[in-house]
Amino acid sequence: MNLEFSQEELAFRQEVRQWMKENVPDELRQCTARGAMPDKAMQQRWERLLAKQGWLTVTWPEQYGGPAWTATQRYIFDLERAMSGAPATSPFGVAMVGPVLYTFGSDEHKERWLPGIRNGETLWCQGYSEPNAGSDLASLKTRAERNGDHYLVNGQKIWTTQAHWADMMFCLVRTDTSVKAQQGISFLLIDMKSPGIEVRPIYSIDGHHHLNEVYFTDVKVTAENLVGSEGMGWTIAKFLLTHERTTIAGVADIHHEIARMKAALNERPEDYCESQAARRVAELEIDLMALEYTNFRTVAATDDGKPLGPESSGLKIKGTELQQQVSQAMVELGRIQSLPWDNEQVIGNETFNCAARRYNFLRACTIYGGSNEIQKNVLAKMLLGL
Repeated sequence: MNLEFSQEELAFRQEVRQWMKENVPDELRQCTARGAMPDKAMQQRWERLLAKQGWLTVTWPEQYGGPAWTATQRYIFDLERAMSGAPATSPFGVAMVGPVLYTFGSDEHKERWLPGIRNGETLWCQGYSEPNAGSDLASLKTRAERNGDHYLVNGQKIWTTQAHWADMMFCLVRTDTSVKAQQGISFLLIDMKSPGIEVRPIYSIDGHHHLNEVYFTDVKVTAENLVGSEGMGWTIAKFLLTHERTTIAGVADIHHEIARMKAALNERPEDYCESQAARRVAELEIDLMALEYTNFRTVAATDDGKPLGPESSGLKIKGTELQQQVSQAMVELGRIQSLPWDNEQVIGNETFNCAARRYNFLRACTIYGGSNEIQKNVLAKMLLGL
């Protein structure tokens, strides 16, 4: 594995850096600096800017509208995106259902849905978790009963991020109760404007509304929206979750957070250089380096044409734990400046303002996307044969 960027890759990095400098909207940078989440209009504006440049679906194959970048270029792009203060794109269309559609979908599915994702026009959400089916996803109860040329869907999903924004949901539903739990699950695309869908907000501990409960009552879904065949949902779900867990690791955004923290601490050198703060930051940087090198190995394997495997679980575990550690350091090192919760007025250094809010939100990152305990089971089974 070569850890040095080539001259071509360094030139590419400069191109991306310059574009970000010139095109990331100021309101978006300010939103990120406050530790806030962009609203729907801001997020869509950003994603359409990327789409216009051809940089929204950077992980997609060229035949479906990707830019034909190497895995190393994709890594550089994400790092420069984070360091510019721009948020990540919403993962549900680009990183999740998009790859499912071009891998498992019919030609009709690709023609109908991929352009809207690629252009930043169609927003998606993920219908996986249920009140009694979170990490134990195979126990889901939402039913889809075939009735001629359509399905009738009944049930409930929970913790559905951006369901109140979404045009479409990709949803795991139970189509057969007579077989083993995993074999009776199917993958269905559902229009969020369909009669019978109710979306109820969930306000998380950080005070934001990004989560929802979604209820289905006799929701009619055309059978043409079934991806793959009935009973294939579990296979598709495992494929999708591998991509999701790699994304959740958040290497680029951890880089940005540590850089922000160091810059803020450098403004009070008497505290930073002559206290435990410098050691604390150094320990975080060492952990990030270990995570980044693990990610580099994944990048190198992808460039060699190898598929993502159980190593995505390891990235998810370490990445989410490190996100929590960085957010805790931000609160503790920010001291009183970290206390403002939702205050538009800057108190001290803005970097630390709202740090407590982000700290609270990130308590969930070791749970969503499959809890870290489940990821350890995956590694034990797939890598150690236990």
